[in-house]
Amino acid sequence: MGRANPCQSSQTHVAANVVNRNYEGDISAYGDRVHINNLVQPTIRDYTKNTNMEAADTLDDAQRSLVIDQAKYFNFQIDDIDTAQQRPKIMQEAMNEASHGLADQSDQYLLSLHTDVHADNQMGEQADPIALDKDNIYENWVQAGMLLDEANVPRGNRWSIVPPWVHAQMVRSPEFIRSTQLGDNTVLNGMVGQIAGFNILLSNNVDSTYGEADVLFGYPGAVTFAEQILNVEAYTPELRFADAVKGLYVYGAKVTRPKGLVVGYFDAVT
Repeated sequence: MGRANPCQSSQTHVAANVVNRNYEGDISAYGDRVHINNLVQPTIRDYTKNTNMEAADTLDDAQRSLVIDQAKYFNFQIDDIDTAQQRPKIMQEAMNEASHGLADQSDQYLLSLHTDVHADNQMGEQADPIALDKDNIYENWVQAGMLLDEANVPRGNRWSIVPPWVHAQMVRSPEFIRSTQLGDNTVLNGMVGQIAGFNILLSNNVDSTYGEADVLFGYPGAVTFAEQILNVEAYTPELRFADAVKGLYVYGAKVTRPKGLVVGYFDAVT
């Protein structure tokens, strides 16, 4: 497993909290590869009473590599004179904001992976999106679930990440209102309800402008994500009376099951 890092608990993470994060190999530099564990399924055979079974299958770990090919950094300073009394508080707030910002970048990247969805699992087209309103929300989410069923995707922990305007249509939908019971069941960042077997998560990082959206549906095993903060360094700028901090964050993701995702290209009814 990769080393623990502070971005993992960031409130900004939405997509990163619903994908696979089980991998092997430490991340020590940009360009590293981590190994995604993917055991081959055992052969299922007929059993005959009083007959010897065939020799046991030898299961090889069909590992695939995930390249850590994304890198972001932060670098800020706080002047000594302006912050003499408040420096620890301001420094901590700045570090929190940097952590949120880095997590926000990786979530944007994860939600851009809708382009890797199998062609059979696309609903509508970017050039010809599906007109979406409160009256057909449920129907479209049922359709997405059917596509995942046909691909033998497990029903547990399915998710759908939507932008605010789609969520606004959902909360007008009777089916959404009836099926959503949040209360103490809200355990994922951004979760706003359930509909048609999907946990609905809200994010401004969905590829979207008002009235258009590329909504991603899936389950945890469809995408693998790995991240690491490689270095956080406090230093004093040579020509300033200030405290400064810089940090390097690297990450990567891979769609390991293209039919484990569905993308819906939607447009608001006008």
